Amino acid sequence: MDLVPQPDSPHSDGSGGATSGASSAVSSLSPGGAVSPSPSRYESQKRRDWNTFGQYLRNHRPPLSLARCSGAHVLEFLRYLDQFGKTKVHAAGCPFFGHPVPPAPCPCPLRQAWGSLDALVGRLRAAYEENGGRPENNPFGARAVRLYLREVREHQSRARGVSYDKKKRRKPPHPPGSADIPSHEGNSNGHHQYHQMPPPPPGAAA
Repeated sequence: MDLVPQPDSPHSDGSGGATSGASSAVSSLSPGGAVSPSPSRYESQKRRDWNTFGQYLRNHRPPLSLARCSGAHVLEFLRYLDQFGKTKVHAAGCPFFGHPVPPAPCPCPLRQAWGSLDALVGRLRAAYEENGGRPENNPFGARAVRLYLREVREHQSRARGVSYDKKKRRKPPHPPGSADIPSHEGNSNGHHQYHQMPPPPPGAAA
């Protein structure tokens, strides 16, 4: 394999930032032509990821065309990127297995963080369809790829002693006496609700 991406960024917490982990293992191609508005960071990263994946296919033995690319080839690509990872994933026999902050170094391998891989697959999935691919044939949305990401997530969560579960935001407690305050919020039917005020006493000025 001739493709040698640059190593990960220093982020190794597995939080899945758009530019951490696997997103840094890309080779940028400089566009030419007229001056155009600079793309967003997401669009720039997506273009770099797409160019790198195309280079990976060209350097594959035998070379692969995008039309022949399957979910299995995507898995090969993700495993290939592991060699450039910066996230320590402890083996089951390691004394630091399940410790989020190990007190000493260990020989366990470095891997791509789950969050980085998940974000990378999302960008490549979008780029595939933007470059003419049909959604039903998108290899980045294959079931095997989804299962692989789930397995990586669960394994790294146990090995690193971290939780990737999204914390549910608790609703603030209902303040006492708030029922007496007129509500201007919209109800489920899309109409505004107002508490009916009592009519003015007889003879009151209009």
